[in-house]
Amino acid sequence: MELSAISSVLETIGMLTQQVTSLLGVDDQVESLERELRWMQSFLKVADSRKADNEVVRDRVADIRDLAYDAEDVIETFALRVASKRKAGFSNCIKRSACCLKEGCLLCHTKSEIEKITVRISELTRQLKTYDVTKLGVDGEGPSSSALRRESRRPYPHIVDDNIIGLDGDINKLLPLFVDEESECRVVAICGMGGLGKTTLAKKIYQHDQVVSHFKYLAWVNVSQQFQKRKIWEDILSKLSSTNVRGSNQSEEEIAQKLFKFLEDKKCLVILDDIWSIEAWNSLKPVFPTERNSNSKILLTSRRKEIVSHADPRCYQCALRCLNNKQSWELLQKIAFPISDFAGYGVDVKLRELGKDMVKHCAGLPLAIIVLGGILATKNNSLNEWRKVSSNVKACLQRDTSDVKDVLALSYDDLPSYLGPCFLYLSHFPEDYEIHKGRLIQLLIAEGIVSPNQEEDCGEIAEDVAEGYLMELVERCMIQVCERDIATLEVKTFQMHDLMRDFCMSKAKEEKFFYIIDQSNACSSSTDQGFRRISMHEYCRIQCIKSTKLRSLLFFKEIPIEAFRPRSLVSYEEGESRLCNPLASILFISIIGISLLKLRGIWTHMLNNFKLLRVLDLEPINDFFGCKLPSGIGNLIHLRFLSLRDLSFVRSKLPSSLGNLRCLQTLDLRLERGSCSHSNSIYVPNVIWRMLQLRHLYLPSKCKSRTKLRLGTLRKLLTLVNFNTKNCYLKDLINMTNLRELEINGPFKIEDFNEELDKNPPIIQANYLHSLSIISNEIDTRHLTHLLSCCDNLRKLSLAVESSKLPEYHYLSSNLVYIKLIRCKLEEDPMPTLEKLPDLRILEFHDKAFKGKEMFCSAHGFPKLESLSLTYLENLEELKVDEKAMPSLRGLEIGNCHNLNILPNGLRFITTLEKLKIESMPKTFIAKVLQGREHDPFIIVRD
Repeated sequence: MELSAISSVLETIGMLTQQVTSLLGVDDQVESLERELRWMQSFLKVADSRKADNEVVRDRVADIRDLAYDAEDVIETFALRVASKRKAGFSNCIKRSACCLKEGCLLCHTKSEIEKITVRISELTRQLKTYDVTKLGVDGEGPSSSALRRESRRPYPHIVDDNIIGLDGDINKLLPLFVDEESECRVVAICGMGGLGKTTLAKKIYQHDQVVSHFKYLAWVNVSQQFQKRKIWEDILSKLSSTNVRGSNQSEEEIAQKLFKFLEDKKCLVILDDIWSIEAWNSLKPVFPTERNSNSKILLTSRRKEIVSHADPRCYQCALRCLNNKQSWELLQKIAFPISDFAGYGVDVKLRELGKDMVKHCAGLPLAIIVLGGILATKNNSLNEWRKVSSNVKACLQRDTSDVKDVLALSYDDLPSYLGPCFLYLSHFPEDYEIHKGRLIQLLIAEGIVSPNQEEDCGEIAEDVAEGYLMELVERCMIQVCERDIATLEVKTFQMHDLMRDFCMSKAKEEKFFYIIDQSNACSSSTDQGFRRISMHEYCRIQCIKSTKLRSLLFFKEIPIEAFRPRSLVSYEEGESRLCNPLASILFISIIGISLLKLRGIWTHMLNNFKLLRVLDLEPINDFFGCKLPSGIGNLIHLRFLSLRDLSFVRSKLPSSLGNLRCLQTLDLRLERGSCSHSNSIYVPNVIWRMLQLRHLYLPSKCKSRTKLRLGTLRKLLTLVNFNTKNCYLKDLINMTNLRELEINGPFKIEDFNEELDKNPPIIQANYLHSLSIISNEIDTRHLTHLLSCCDNLRKLSLAVESSKLPEYHYLSSNLVYIKLIRCKLEEDPMPTLEKLPDLRILEFHDKAFKGKEMFCSAHGFPKLESLSLTYLENLEELKVDEKAMPSLRGLEIGNCHNLNILPNGLRFITTLEKLKIESMPKTFIAKVLQGREHDPFIIVRD
């Protein structure tokens, strides 16, 4: 249900009513609107809690969402425009009079628009009140489609699918946990996304000969989303004791006590299949003696990983993975072909090629492969029929796989209201796209799906709330983790399984959540005007987008330069390559001119027609994007997210109208220089200080010398990249008390510096700053020391500064887990300082980070260091490691250290070492390392 749309507009109304006195002209209408929207919000909450999927209700939900968006657009536009006009009009009476006149016209227009919305609300309210929400999808209309899906997926333990591939290894791992008497594991959990084979694996364990002979009593129960605790307990007890306790007069406590005693005294195996929530497990677990040394064991299956950690501290988790290409093809063969085909001539070569290509669309999901095999099995091995399926395999899967779609739909049905929009938002990313967590979080907040307006009430910033939502989707196996931060182990990137993404896209389309421009519709004359979010996966003329209520425009495809050339010129240029130079030059200039005109047309269309945009992400677009950034960008006053990263313009001066974007939360100005520009520096006007809502600011890597920015008003800033004291004021850092990530790129100087460090005022007072990166050729070692002494909670530090030595140990944060040193040219050995850091896990030296000849790690130094990298240290001749130094080291990398003669003898004392990587080292060094260990798998050697 679209609860986020209603919640967003109500928050906006509440915030603007309190903060903007200009709403006094329409306060009665706004209050009436707010009351109606709150009633609709109550309706949605009840309908969502009842999982109502009545078609009429779905249509009305879409109407409610549109009304909420329209109301928010009208009120916010009025408040923002009046506020900006009043600030601009206070300078003199004449301007103030003109401002009042414009304000009056705007007030009349706003009242008219609110009245139109009120009429629509009245009609919709009348329709909604004709339905009894408390009965939707429950008693009044029979079982809902989600309930029918659950029932259709109900497993029976005596029916085991023989079409099993890739589970043998898991079976071999799990069996000892059940049958070995010495195993102390009481609870085993199998988790993974729908369709991976969790229940199939559980059945294999349940019916395995060793398990059946080991346990005297076995019981299988399906928990599912809707369950009754007493009924589950009665089912288990009846199956274990062969005594029918269903419908007895015994109290719930008596049944629980009897079952607990039975499991404690006997040797039992209980399978709890399909547990959906932590609450479900907490409700059922009082009958299981998991804390005692009983002989009974429990096997549970779930789509949610976090349930496992709550099940039992000693619980073993078996996380199922998708099949690889070889396993996928093997499974498809078992289903698509009769057994006789394998005994004789095998599979036809052309059918094999088609089959291997088609099975890739299943992305290793066993259930999807089984369904595809079932489709192909009906085609009588006809090459023509297989080709028909191959030409539209995704459509065939969607049409003939109610199983696959229903399994994925069960996960979606189980999502709480706050997670639904987060999941649907993932639909706008292209297939196989690695989604960067930080960028996704910024987009979710900019869209209002996660609101920053509630931070004071909940005591948690919106970015942390959004991250929690995404991690919950990971725990529910609806998105997959691609990459983690090597230092903090936090998730960096996500990815969606192809079939989960297809399901997500179908749901988003059904709810008009997003409009995707891809190969199927890129050539269409115009996009649907009802969509408020558009994601471009293929090039499409911007002018084809007619939706004036567009809120989000995201690009995921580079625009080819040919798109800006006239076809006649392109063909002429290609066909007449031997033209003389003057004519070629004229053609080139003409092409550039026409390209600039087309780019100007793109900007003009966007700025004139998409005035309600909140998100404009141009980051992945073609790098060259016109003569300059138009001043009209300042008219998009609703913008929360603006990314111009990697764009380039002929003129490198940004317009001062950027200061009108008072609602911006994320601003990325990491542009590249234009191909026609004489400078690689960008001029940024001093207007960013007006953006009081800014949370993430990415300045250009190089700003023009006359750029000087005031940033002291940005008290909500969490991320600041490319800060330096040449283009910014050092004193402004102290006001950024919420700063979490700071990147200094360029000169860093402290004026009026006191020789005694302790007498200097603090530079930073951000208690949450956890990541600091410094790239600077102009920084005094004393200034660096003072800066680092202000960062008490720092966890990640990257230094690319030239210095003779590192600051003393006591000036560094004791919380540091990651340090990277690049081009520092240190003369003193840094190891005696760094080895004292208690939590340091990763240490990297790169590209002349150290100029000395010898490094020494003393006993008990680096107590938690897990990874050490030494690359391009040209002068390094010897690395000494004492016994008991680096007791936790697991990985060591040495590369391009051509004067290093031999590995330290002290490494033989480090028993935890798992990987030694040697790259581009002298042959004599490699020979010494490999002597007698040529086939050791933990040594990796690369030229």
